[in-house]
Amino acid sequence: MKRLGERIKKKREVQKIQLNDLARRAGISASALSQIENAKASPSIATLKNIAECLHTTVGELIGENENLSQNPLITREEIKFIEKNESGSELYLLSNHDPLKRMETYLIRFVEKSDIQGFFSAYRAQTFCFVNEGTFEFHLDEVNYRLKKGDSFYFDTILSHRVNLVEAPKGELLWITTPSGA
Repeated sequence: MKRLGERIKKKREVQKIQLNDLARRAGISASALSQIENAKASPSIATLKNIAECLHTTVGELIGENENLSQNPLITREEIKFIEKNESGSELYLLSNHDPLKRMETYLIRFVEKSDIQGFFSAYRAQTFCFVNEGTFEFHLDEVNYRLKKGDSFYFDTILSHRVNLVEAPKGELLWITTPSGA
């Protein structure tokens, strides 16, 4: 968490953005941003995504995935990075290393009974592809409901109102691939 705050502060200072200005644009208080930069608080993935957008970078860059950059494109099961657990119990993992030309963010989302994706992604326009590895899910897209089972996939534009939750299963898993802001 200390390194995350240091990366945010460094990017902000390099771009000559005042703490108050970045906080306002990211939708948080200046004191909250200061606590994040000084490793006294941990941001939600939605807040981190907002900060990344304001700094014209990716969440992966801020959490330090570039520190693990190598010529090897392989990420082993042990190298998958845990990002966050939301209030419903779902867990978000990052599946890719840093690439300055990255045009997609790849995530694995693990669900527990009746959990959802709330709080993981901020509202910004992106194209998103999901693949159901395990479980049965309800996708609510602009007031239309879709039921997806293992092996099904779903492609949508995040400008549309959307919700995803696990149904009829004690656990589930989605592969979630989305374009980063600015891509």
